[in-house]
Amino acid sequence: MYNSKIIGLGHYVPDNVVTNDDLSKVMDTNDAWIQERTGIKERRHVVSGDGDTTTTMGVKAAKIAIERAGIDKDDIDFIVFATLSPDYYFPGPGVLVQRDLGIKTVGALDVRNQCSGFVYAISVADQYIKTGMYKNILVIGSELHSHGLDMTTRGRGVSVIFGDGAGAAILSREEDNSKGILSTHLHSEGQHAEELSLIAPGMGKRWVNDIIADNDPNDESYYPYMNGQFVFKNAVVRFSEVIIEGLEKNKLKSTDIDLLVPHQANLRISQFIQKKFQLTDDQVFNNIMKYGNTTAASIPIALTEAWEEGKVKDGDLVVLAAFGSGFTWGSVIIRW
Repeated sequence: MYNSKIIGLGHYVPDNVVTNDDLSKVMDTNDAWIQERTGIKERRHVVSGDGDTTTTMGVKAAKIAIERAGIDKDDIDFIVFATLSPDYYFPGPGVLVQRDLGIKTVGALDVRNQCSGFVYAISVADQYIKTGMYKNILVIGSELHSHGLDMTTRGRGVSVIFGDGAGAAILSREEDNSKGILSTHLHSEGQHAEELSLIAPGMGKRWVNDIIADNDPNDESYYPYMNGQFVFKNAVVRFSEVIIEGLEKNKLKSTDIDLLVPHQANLRISQFIQKKFQLTDDQVFNNIMKYGNTTAASIPIALTEAWEEGKVKDGDLVVLAAFGSGFTWGSVIIRW
């Protein structure tokens, strides 16, 4: 069996910067309130009409990753696209990326695991490469949240957190089993599904004709809901568990970690995990301050920036970890 390794990374974020002060003009909030609770200073939002979609942002990130990987687009054997905000209800964005990049008729898979989406997507791609089925896989995480948020005081608890953007990675075959992705670890706990959710539109809630007929402006099921404190308490526990699980699987300790790249959900969660594992600031990469929570895009954006800044070097032990809606969570242990 082979290992898989990341040979190219890329990311893209919209040009439009939305600061906390900008949000205070449309809802009852302020910079201090947002930073105290989340650590976020600003985020990027797609401007309507500028052409950016979940797919196009993913394509832009993918082109950078492909170029850096030193491969041709036709060397890609498979596409895995993680998002909770697809362009269409169906088909998913995986096939749209295949079309827009002009890649031959390879398979395209969509992953709907929200904040854990990129970790799940990496795990799927890793298994395909480990078994020898594919050699080069394009993995994308992309989100366009801003057009679906409740940008009023009613929705501020959620809307101040999320931003738009995309990240991409090229996974390729590695014959040295001591390098690349050493293991991935995935979990779920559906009993808490509604604690972080967007209920409508959903075919289980009502028929499409009923949705159109109702058109109720007070129906909050069309906006994301989050039980913030409950999610936070579960996140810090599951983050810790799944990181430890990955380390123990590979007979490693927290002192072996060179860089932890956590899903950028909340800076306070990252800081809690950093303190628990006694990691220094140089051992944990955070960029939520600039981009907010970009859900499935957050880890690939952060990993790309960390690599660009020289924080990821050959031989480093890199740990990716995520927790989010579902609840779902997971980790990836990488020897770079």
